[in-house]
Amino acid sequence: MKRLLALTGSLAALALLQGCAAAIPMAADIMGRRHYDARLNGRIETDTDLAAYASAAASAPPVIPAAFAGPETAPAPIHAAMLQPGGGTDIALQQASAQDDEAPAASRTYVAPRRRKRGATPPPPPPRSATAVPAGMQYLYGSGEAAAQYLQTYIALENYLLGVTSDRAIGHIVHSVVLAPGATLQNPSFLPCDQKPMAVVFDIDETVVFNLGFEQASLAAGGGYSAARWEAWERSGSKAVSLAPGVAEAIKVARDAHVEVIFNSNRSGANADKTAAMLNGLGVGPVAYGTNLWLKGDSGSTGNGKDARRQDISVHYCVIAMVGDQLGDFSDLFNAGDITLSERRQLTAGREIYLLWGHGWFMLPNPAYGTAVNGTQADIFPADKRWTPGAAPPPDPAPTEK
Repeated sequence: MKRLLALTGSLAALALLQGCAAAIPMAADIMGRRHYDARLNGRIETDTDLAAYASAAASAPPVIPAAFAGPETAPAPIHAAMLQPGGGTDIALQQASAQDDEAPAASRTYVAPRRRKRGATPPPPPPRSATAVPAGMQYLYGSGEAAAQYLQTYIALENYLLGVTSDRAIGHIVHSVVLAPGATLQNPSFLPCDQKPMAVVFDIDETVVFNLGFEQASLAAGGGYSAARWEAWERSGSKAVSLAPGVAEAIKVARDAHVEVIFNSNRSGANADKTAAMLNGLGVGPVAYGTNLWLKGDSGSTGNGKDARRQDISVHYCVIAMVGDQLGDFSDLFNAGDITLSERRQLTAGREIYLLWGHGWFMLPNPAYGTAVNGTQADIFPADKRWTPGAAPPPDPAPTEK
């Protein structure tokens, strides 16, 4: 009887997980392992690999739950087509600092520290810079830990894309991960895909490129973020950036799997040619404004909102994955002005949202600037999670002679 109850409980848990899973491809795990093996041998999965998989798995039943699919109806009225390059220099990036070190390259050779001879005087510490680098910048641009997180996220994206494209190749239904107009984070629904070509949407700043030159200049100026400096940076800073770890490989995998690569950024449309040239120069092209590059103001978008652009992109593509370093790279609903910091955090873990992380929505760390760097002590440390050390314990009594 105990075994029967345990089995029943396991089946119920599995049914619940399948009921709330969002577009998790059946083939992701298998294709992920095969893709990893292929990369170790210096190659990328090809159409031949996918065809062989499709032949072997043609009889496998689809596992994407129909209950989680978006409304299979015509989409709501879509915003106007993209605007042509025009004015607008109010780039509302938030609260940037600076950093002059590049993130560690994945191929950098590790050199073990030399062992100090016994009794030798330790070397003096290196002189401190006149301007200290903020901890968030040290982490994001300088640490191996951040580089590892980027690589981990982009390898997961590669495996996911291969799994989804393989599912479609064998006839399984593929779903968009763009929220439909009128959807909420508590009750999400997604735009229909039909048979549109698949696409992955990338943010640009601190997702595809690290803006090292801009951050270093801001730090040297000592005045915090400047909209005028950012405008000049968009026009002339393309040589002082570096690619984020792992992104070039992920973009190549996407294109090899016939997934369109689209960039959706809050950079200015007035500098569209400079932004496109920067991305092409870094080797992640072809990129062209009006095709796969969408910028602030396109589709009638206002402020830093990206939903209007995402919905217009979805008119032409089935967006199977999105990548960014801010919650607004996935939905403007996270940045509604009437939600508190605590409520915003809880929204990321809601029952209908949390399974999107790593399964269509891929978040990267950015402790340097943006909507994540916010909150007072009262916001960050709840009253019931505070601790005050008590008085120091009294010393042990002195031993007495007998």
